[in-house]
Amino acid sequence: MDQLLQEIKGCTVCAPHLLDGVNPVMAAHKESKVAIIGQAPGSIVHRTGIPWDDKSGDRLREWLGVDKDTFYDAKNFAIIPMGFCYPGKGKSGDLPPRPECAPLWHKPLLAGLENLQLTLLIGSYAQAYYLGNQKQRTLTETVKHYQSYLPTYLPLPHPSPRNNIWLKKNEWFTEEVLPTLKKSIAKVM
Repeated sequence: MDQLLQEIKGCTVCAPHLLDGVNPVMAAHKESKVAIIGQAPGSIVHRTGIPWDDKSGDRLREWLGVDKDTFYDAKNFAIIPMGFCYPGKGKSGDLPPRPECAPLWHKPLLAGLENLQLTLLIGSYAQAYYLGNQKQRTLTETVKHYQSYLPTYLPLPHPSPRNNIWLKKNEWFTEEVLPTLKKSIAKVM
């Protein structure tokens, strides 16, 4: 696993497409119990090199019911984005994750997680990649049908503050999905 993580950290496959430079951000350990598959690092995470080191990460840890020490212990959580580097700014937020990362690195990373018990699919990119034709028509519908993907996957919306409107419109998520998520994480830990 250490060799693989070093290879990912040294990856430059997308360098010509990354205006802000290459800085793969992820974490994993062969004993990781939960894989968090999200989109791609944002600009803050790109600068710090610490996964989920922003307001989205604060909300995600709240959703999981864990503190920073638990979250950043790679024996607990493998943090594997769809794109390992910050893709840059687009017209209405960050650009999509680079498409090269997941096909190149996810399979060997996940194969090295000997104790994996749950995979969180955060956002539409992760859900499309991992659920394929089993995902629903929309992210909302996929998250609503979360029970049909358990015990392997649990699809979630992105915890970004940009999704406050979605969270307000979909109160069932807070009432139904978050308690299931917290129970699942507590059981695994």
